[in-house]
Amino acid sequence: MKQIVGGSLRDQGEGPVTNFVASQPPEYFADLYWRDGLQGGHVIMLGPGNEAAARAALGRHPGSLQVGGGITAANAADWLDAGADKVIVTSYVFVAGQLMPERVRELVGEVGRDRLVLDLSCRRQGDDYYVVCDRWQTFTSLRVERDTLEALADWCAEFLVHGVDVEGKQAGIEEPLVELLGEHATIPVTYAGGITTPADVERMAMLGKNRLDITVGSALDLFGGRGLRYRDLVELDQRNRDS
Repeated sequence: MKQIVGGSLRDQGEGPVTNFVASQPPEYFADLYWRDGLQGGHVIMLGPGNEAAARAALGRHPGSLQVGGGITAANAADWLDAGADKVIVTSYVFVAGQLMPERVRELVGEVGRDRLVLDLSCRRQGDDYYVVCDRWQTFTSLRVERDTLEALADWCAEFLVHGVDVEGKQAGIEEPLVELLGEHATIPVTYAGGITTPADVERMAMLGKNRLDITVGSALDLFGGRGLRYRDLVELDQRNRDS
């Protein structure tokens, strides 16, 4: 398991900038999240050669983790059978940077709307955010805006949105993106990118109108970070679920 700087992913040349490499196997983290009641964690396969590790994590407590990375209509059901609660999809539903609605419908036909997460991870161009695919290297024509969120909400159970330009940099969140998601999302949304301190967590709640879930990586003490304590976030999650 690795924590990386999202914008450093490349198919060619040097590998991504890595913030942390775990010494524990994937099952360790699956057990930890399960014991602490955390649902919906993401197992993302960034490139080939990760399938065995992903299956080990998913099979530990079936139905507790989501999986993404190379998911297509041909293999999505197999990953659910391997123990995933939901499959996360980006690149498969784009061809030459254009969203292909027929591929979204094909996925829904294979796994059902309730088992599909659409990954709208995005980068900024001017004042707007555009979905990026192919391991966040390729800009698509799909702008993250109200109309996009409303239209795609009919086809999936959840959105996953990384602010790619700040992912792994521990330099604060993409505030305009968080505000947009909090204002216009009508289904569950998980945001990731730049969440570094307790103040960032509070800022997320305010800007996102308490409507967004969060994923924290490189800043977490569990992954070698110093900005946030895993145990504090577990306790916050418990309080939110009890309220």
